[in-house]
Amino acid sequence: MPDPSPAPSQHRRPGPVLHVSLALAAAIVVWGTAAGDSLSQAGSAALNGITRSFGWAYLLVSLGFLVFLVFLACSRYGRLRLGGDDERPAFRRLTWYAMILSAVMGIGLISYGVAEPISHLAAPPHGLAAPMTPNAAVTAMQFSFFDWGLHAWGIFAVVGLAMSWSMFRRGRPGLVSALFRPLLGSRTEGPVGGAIDVFAVVATLFGTTTSLGLGAMQINGGFTALFGIPDSRPVQFAIIGVITLLFTASALTGVARGIRYLSETSMGLGALLFVFVLVVGPTLYLVDLYVQSIGRYISELVSTSLITPANGDLGFMQDWTYFMLAWWLSWAAFVGVFLARISRGRTIREFVTGVLVVPSAVFSVWFTAFGGTAIHSDLVGTTRIAASAAADANSAFFATLQSLPLPTLTSILTIVLVVLFFVSGADANTFVLGMLTSRGTEQPPQWILALWGVVTGAAAIALLAAGGLESLQQMVIVTSAPFLIILVGVAVAFWKDLTTEFVPHRLEEPVAPSSKL
Repeated sequence: MPDPSPAPSQHRRPGPVLHVSLALAAAIVVWGTAAGDSLSQAGSAALNGITRSFGWAYLLVSLGFLVFLVFLACSRYGRLRLGGDDERPAFRRLTWYAMILSAVMGIGLISYGVAEPISHLAAPPHGLAAPMTPNAAVTAMQFSFFDWGLHAWGIFAVVGLAMSWSMFRRGRPGLVSALFRPLLGSRTEGPVGGAIDVFAVVATLFGTTTSLGLGAMQINGGFTALFGIPDSRPVQFAIIGVITLLFTASALTGVARGIRYLSETSMGLGALLFVFVLVVGPTLYLVDLYVQSIGRYISELVSTSLITPANGDLGFMQDWTYFMLAWWLSWAAFVGVFLARISRGRTIREFVTGVLVVPSAVFSVWFTAFGGTAIHSDLVGTTRIAASAAADANSAFFATLQSLPLPTLTSILTIVLVVLFFVSGADANTFVLGMLTSRGTEQPPQWILALWGVVTGAAAIALLAAGGLESLQQMVIVTSAPFLIILVGVAVAFWKDLTTEFVPHRLEEPVAPSSKL
C-alpha cells in the first residue's frame, strides 16, 4: 500500500529546507563575490583533504552501484513497474532518450567532447602510454569513456530508480529524504530528513552551477573563434545572465513542454553535426579507433575502476577521475528526480537498460567522432589542437571544426547547441530544485522556480569570479563529499523497500497503483 502523504496544499508550501538552502547558497555567493581568493583557498584545502583521504570511496561506490543495477535488471525484480502494474510510459521511447541525454549531460558533449580525449593524448593517464602515439589515442578514448560512461549513469540510475519507486509505487513525495523512509521511518519528516534534503539541494545547485560555468566559457570560446570577441569574465557573466533568463522562462512551462521540446531540438541538431563530422572526417580511422577503445574500456572496466593515485598522480585524479565522479554525485539528486519524473510506467529492467546503456553508447560514439578527429589531425601533423587545448580547453572543439569543411557554419551550429544544452539542463535543474524545496510536489510554485533560476545564475557568476574552472571543480568535489554517504543510504533503503514489499514468493501478486501526487 502507498505510504500516507501530506495534503496537496502542504506539498506546495515551502518549508525550512528552502530557507536553509538559500541561506547557504547566498553565503557562498557573497563569499565568492566579496573575497574570491579566500573562497578559492578554502576550496583548495578542502579538496586536497577529501581526495587524499577518501578518494577511494568515490571509486568503490560508483563501481558498487553498477553491480547493484546489473543484479536488479537480471533478477525477477526487473519486471516490476515504476508505478502501478497497469501503467505505461508517458513519453515515447525516442523522446525519453532525448530528454535523458540533453537535459542531463548534454553540455559535456561540447565542453569535453574534444578537450578530454586530446588532453589525454598529450598526457596519457597514469603513464599508460607514450604521449602523442597511436597507443595514447586508444588510452585517451578509454579514459574518456570511463569518465562519461557507465559509472556516471550508474550513479544517476540508482537515485532515479529509488525516486521513481518511492514516488510512483509507494506514493511518497519527491524528496531525497523520503527515500530513507524504509530505514528511518517517521524521522524523515523531522530535522534528520530536512538535513538530507538540504545536502541534496546544495549538491545539486553547485553541480549544475559547474555546468553553467563551463557552458558560459564554451560559448565565449565560440564567440572568440568566430567573431574575435574577447575571452573574458565580463563576457561570460553576460552570457550567464542571458541564459539564466532563458532557462528560467523555460522551466516555468513545465517538463512536458519546455524541457521536452528543447531536448528533441538539441538532439536533432546534435545528430546532424555528428553525422557531418563522421562523414567528412577520417571515417575509417574513427571506426578502427572506436573498436579498439571500446574493447579496452570493457575488458579493463573493473581494473580501471580501482586505479588510485598510489604512484603520485593525485593531480590527474583531482582534475579528471575524482572531479568527474564528484560531479556525477552532485548531480545525482537532480538527475534522479528528473529521471523519475519522465520514467513513470517503465519497468526496472527497462529503466536500467535505457539509462545505463543508451547514453553511454551515445557519449562514446560522440567522443570518438569529435575527439578522434582531433587526435587523427594532430597525429598526422596537420593541426596542433592538443597545444590549443592546453592553453584554453574551450577552444579545442572549435579548433577541430576549423580543420574540417564549412567551419563557420558548424561553429555557429555548435554555439546554438551549447545554448540549447545549457538551457535544457539548467531548466531541468531549476524544476528539480523547486520540487526539493516545495515538499516534493510535482508542480512547484512558479515563484520558487524563478527564485532558483536567479540563484543558480548568481552562484555560477560568483564561482567564476572566485577562480574560474578551478573553483568550479573544487566546489563540486567539496559539496559532493557528504552526499556520497547519503547516496549509499539511498541504495540500501531502496533494496530494503524492494525486499520487504516484494519478496520473491510474492512477485506474482498484483500491486495496487499509488495515487498521483
